[in-house]
Amino acid sequence: MAWSQSISVILIEPEWEEMRVKIIVLNESKTSTPQINVERRCAVTPASVQRLCKKGVEVNIEAGSGELSHYLDNEYEDAGATIINDVNDALSSADMLVSVNKPSEAQLSVMKKGAIVVGHLDPFFQQPLIESIAEKALTAISVEMIPRSSRAQKMDALSSQASLAGYVMVMQAANQLPSILPMMMTPSGTIKPAKVFIIGAGVAGLQAIATAKRLGANVLAYDTRAVVAEQVESLGGKFLKIDIGETGQTKDGYAKELTEEQKAKQQEAQRDAIANSDIVITTAQLFGRKPPVLISKDTLALMKPGSVVVDMAATSGGNVEGSVAGETVEINGVKVIGNGNWSQFVAKAATDMYANNIYNLVDEFLDEESKTFALNLEDDILAGCVIAHEGKITNEMLLNAYKGA
Repeated sequence: MAWSQSISVILIEPEWEEMRVKIIVLNESKTSTPQINVERRCAVTPASVQRLCKKGVEVNIEAGSGELSHYLDNEYEDAGATIINDVNDALSSADMLVSVNKPSEAQLSVMKKGAIVVGHLDPFFQQPLIESIAEKALTAISVEMIPRSSRAQKMDALSSQASLAGYVMVMQAANQLPSILPMMMTPSGTIKPAKVFIIGAGVAGLQAIATAKRLGANVLAYDTRAVVAEQVESLGGKFLKIDIGETGQTKDGYAKELTEEQKAKQQEAQRDAIANSDIVITTAQLFGRKPPVLISKDTLALMKPGSVVVDMAATSGGNVEGSVAGETVEINGVKVIGNGNWSQFVAKAATDMYANNIYNLVDEFLDEESKTFALNLEDDILAGCVIAHEGKITNEMLLNAYKGA
């Protein structure tokens, strides 16, 4: 009798791990600098983590990253993130490192070739760091370089943080002023509203105007770009007109640098406005260049004792002679605030806004089929903000700046 035996073979296929973009988020409160002190912001929120995970992104967050912006590790875990303690081990396999500020050389050194670094990299003033990123064959996305276009607005971290800075500067000035901002009429008499003069009507300046006006101050503002006068007036401020000849703005909406003669005319014309003000806030910054000095010590001496000046640009060179980065100093009886890193004073709001900027950036360029971040340098947004790629610095403006052009 013949026996036939059938054998069923069950093939057990190996489990392939689904390809996913792996993002690492740093705990930046563990490091500090004289100008920044302790960083209170984080690059993601539980809400943005949840949205990233739904897109198929793997999010790894260094323990304690969100504590100073009032987001706890368990909230990130509940949203789908993995909390890690050994960030260096995680960085070695990361596809993208996302931070608020620039990462350290030690962190960059363990990253794999082709990985992407995203953050405020301060590229015009951090040439050695950017060159090091290029040498390591990493890709650098500097959020400061995201163009100011309609399509890029949702990713524009520079503007979101500057808007908060405008609010914070007014609040800090009000806290230092030995009087109040609004008019107050009482049986004991009437207190006149404070006079606030804001120099520079960009994103930060306009928010400062709006905030000071809401607090009841009389607000005067000046900008070299006459085109912004209507915006100033729409917020309830008055626009100071100074004829210094042709000025204008760049294609991205930034003020152009003035000639020495124009600077002298501007300072002379502003002197009376500064002398008559209780609070002066300077927000003049030139993209990629050292900011102009707008207020001299001689002009400060014209202000009333107890007046307050806020120098938004103190950490990058300063608009006010004598301002000190990261400090409040007194010059001729006038308090000059140069704290810098303004948005971290409202860390939760700043984290919320920055995390949205980062999510929108990743979402815009995430290829959901290949599960990769699509680095198409022909795209107008990436062409602006990708500053290093495949072993070289790719941004022409940056290369010219490094050459001294």
